[in-house]
Amino acid sequence: MSIDMSQARTASNPGTDAAPAQEKSLGELLGDLTRESSNLIRQEVNLAKVEIKDKMSVLAKDVVKIAAGGALAYAGLIVLLIGIGHLLDLLMPTWLAFTLVGAIVAGVGGFLAMSAVNALKQADLAPHQTVETLKEDAQWAKQQIR
Repeated sequence: MSIDMSQARTASNPGTDAAPAQEKSLGELLGDLTRESSNLIRQEVNLAKVEIKDKMSVLAKDVVKIAAGGALAYAGLIVLLIGIGHLLDLLMPTWLAFTLVGAIVAGVGGFLAMSAVNALKQADLAPHQTVETLKEDAQWAKQQIR
């Protein structure tokens, strides 16, 4: 979602005259600046909300992967424990089969969890677009005051 900042900077208030800046009083100029600043702040907040929402959806996917990896690793541990139990009770082929299955499930779960943790470490959650537009807005406000 893109917010058009040019409208906030160029829009005139329909209730005031479209007089050039040289003919406006100081009070009118300050009123215009206040209105434009409040519009700008509202748009910046909306931009930040959209940007953070997008970043949170990526974060949520990685959290689901961690949970799935943990569940698979837990299931693998249970199967490994069953294999150890059969080791004590039965001959080698049965416990070996359960142990191999458990090791594979635990390995897949561990791999899934580690890949999600690495993805979270690399995730950049800072709202860069909002920071950039705030810098632009600060420069614009400085120019309006001159």
